[in-house]
Amino acid sequence: MLFLPLKIRHLKRYREISRLLRYVKPELWRGGGLGGELAEPGAGEGEAQEAEAERLAAELERLGPTFVKLGQLLSTRADLLPVSYLKALSRLQDRVAPFPVQQVQRIVASELGVRLSKAFSEFAPTPLAAASLAQVHRASLRDGRQVAVKVQRPGVGEQILEDLEVLGEIAELLDRHTEAGERYEFVGLLEQFRASLLEELDYRREAENLKVIAANLASFDRIVVPLPVPDYTTARVLTMDFIRGRKVTELTPLGRLEVDGAALAEQLLSAYLKMFLVDGIFHADPHPGNVFLTDDGRFALIDLGMVGRVTPGLAESLLKLLLAVAEGRGEEAAAIAQGIGRPTEAFDEPEFRRQIAELVARFQGSNLANLQMGRVVLEISRAAGENGILPPHELSMLGKALLNLDEVCRTLNPELDPNEVIRRHAIELLRQRMLKSVSPSHLFNALLEAKEFAETLPGRINKILQRIADNDLRVRVDSIDERQLMAGFQKVANRITMGLVVAALILGAALLMRVETSFRILGYPGLAILLFLAAAAGGLALVGAILFYDERPRPPRPLKRSRPR
Repeated sequence: MLFLPLKIRHLKRYREISRLLRYVKPELWRGGGLGGELAEPGAGEGEAQEAEAERLAAELERLGPTFVKLGQLLSTRADLLPVSYLKALSRLQDRVAPFPVQQVQRIVASELGVRLSKAFSEFAPTPLAAASLAQVHRASLRDGRQVAVKVQRPGVGEQILEDLEVLGEIAELLDRHTEAGERYEFVGLLEQFRASLLEELDYRREAENLKVIAANLASFDRIVVPLPVPDYTTARVLTMDFIRGRKVTELTPLGRLEVDGAALAEQLLSAYLKMFLVDGIFHADPHPGNVFLTDDGRFALIDLGMVGRVTPGLAESLLKLLLAVAEGRGEEAAAIAQGIGRPTEAFDEPEFRRQIAELVARFQGSNLANLQMGRVVLEISRAAGENGILPPHELSMLGKALLNLDEVCRTLNPELDPNEVIRRHAIELLRQRMLKSVSPSHLFNALLEAKEFAETLPGRINKILQRIADNDLRVRVDSIDERQLMAGFQKVANRITMGLVVAALILGAALLMRVETSFRILGYPGLAILLFLAAAAGGLALVGAILFYDERPRPPRPLKRSRPR
């Protein structure tokens, strides 16, 4: 019954997507939580759970590019899924066959406005890699510069827009008809996914990301970012430096001896801390396939279509959170995590603080061989979601990125202690943040505000002094409306007086019933009956005024839910 309002033209796609529902417990449709037992603490530790997570990843790969990217987004939401699912989804790969080189040539020629042979002196027909969104070919420019050309797969944009429409209809139904939808706000999650995916489809954005992050990491001599070629880059074609390298996880024991693994691992971790906490823009998916070890012993960061952004205020909170975790201050970590999230009506503060303190204590004093800093951050995000806090999306993205970094760094230097690296670089990170805050643009804005304050201050002081001299200085307090308060007091006094009059009439009538008189009504003393009737009329008037004229207490306004970032 839930899917009746959905559009008939999408019926085939609905049937394909419905296979995913086997991974969601039936309690979701009756108001349970997403994933049911999947979200229970510790549920992801078993082999059966890991196997189920891998099957979910395979289903998403089968459904195509939109769902591969959706799985990658879900891999950052520790408040929705346990760590075993986050790991399986973060390893999603686009296993698709490459499209013909003739189509590549047509797309490149159409986008660049020239024939392929005019733009490149050499263009390899066999792609270096093929994915569901694009494939990459090696080429040479006319000046001999070696480049990699990323070409978007034909028709993929239209398919993604149709899938987003289907997902939007399903998300609206879930939000309207399930408690899980009210709690996790699937429409907000989908809007965030839509913005991220459409941005990733525009390769001009990725080219800009390459330039910005390359400039931000220029001080790191062991990290390189390929630069784009602006004249050869459009919305569907990205041309950038070709970097020869291999995955860190493919290093043999003998190959590890040829590189300075300790220095590489520490510099990579410190570079990401700078991106998170100082620059405000970071490579959001540093899995081993996107972090190459070059032939000259450096790290190359590639595939920057997916980046995360952090506001200055949130960056400071994240730095405090990492320091609190690194130093084993569980209570402080819980307070910081609570401050950067949005508590809901179901927030259980004592249980949340207990879980965070226990988590930090459990991981304190471990080296990288048995500590995953990313997992700690993801567990904090998961605990927040379980106890009624909507954590910011950036917290989960930070956790996922650190989780991927853990794998890369562990391969190079298992003895690296990330807590020590964070503590050692904290002062430098704070210094860089302070320098950034006193940049020329910030100083210019501060000067403009100071100028405006100085110009208006004399006039404001004159007004205050003039009012004091005229004995006309007033302070208005809006917390209580004294007029409404006095009207309420007057209404209460009138009701009490009316009640006393009615009571007096009833008492007087009762006393007059004993007085013998010739004036009678229905056989009773007439004056007593008249007093009874007056008391009844006054009582009815008082009841009517209460029922029809008094203001009713207004129900509490429902909590407005902000959508996750």
